[in-house]
This record gives sequence, C-alpha cells and structure tokens, in this order.
Amino acid sequence: QVQLVESGGGSVQAGGSLRLSCAASEYSSRWYYRGWFRQAPGKEREGVASFNSDGRTSYAESVKGRFTISQDNAKNTLYLQMNSLKPEDTAMYYCAAPVAGRTTRYPLNRYEYIYWGQGTQVTVSS
Repeated sequence: QVQLVESGGGSVQAGGSLRLSCAASEYSSRWYYRGWFRQAPGKEREGVASFNSDGRTSYAESVKGRFTISQDNAKNTLYLQMNSLKPEDTAMYYCAAPVAGRTTRYPLNRYEYIYWGQGTQVTVSS
C-alpha cells in the first residue's frame, strides 16, 4: 500500500513563503502525474498544482506565478514551493498520486487520484 506523507506546513504572514514536501513510501515509474490539493474549512478540495512525468506542470489560476511544483531526481519526493502567500491560501494541503499507468487530461481533478497523504496545515495571516 502506497503511503504519502506531507510536511512543511506552518503559519506565516501574508507575503511569506513555505515549501511543502511529499514523501512516497514507494515510487512508481508508471505514475504519469502527481498533484497537490488543498481544502479550506467548508469548501471542497481543489487542485492546486500537478506535475507530469514529462515535466509539464499545471496550476490553478489562483496560484499561478506564486507556486511552483517539482519533484526530486529520485522521484520519491514531490515539492510545492509557495511564495507571496495570501490569507486565502490558508487550507490543509494534500499530495496525491494516481493508480499506476493512468493518464488524464485533468490532473487537477481530485477524482483522478486514489492515493492521498494525511495533509499538512498552511495558515497565512494578514
């Protein structure tokens, strides 16, 4: 069973930065995409950023130009660099991975993923 563990969350003031990490207990070379999601209280889980195995990335409009998704060379760890944070970025952040071998045209759709971490809290104060 694949386990994903997020870390790096915390409390920062508006304009600050955080770097989230997601470690996978095992990496599948057939993960053709991976993603970061977030969920604020009372809101649905939304896609934030995705990373394709060919290096392509996708971002939610609300974070474009501020967030950067990447993965390490060993491919076990997925990162989300978050700059210029805003209070509206406050949420629980989750990393996710799909079933091996699956491809999708919608990598920011939560229903394209089956593996989820436990989440890491990000709180941005004004």
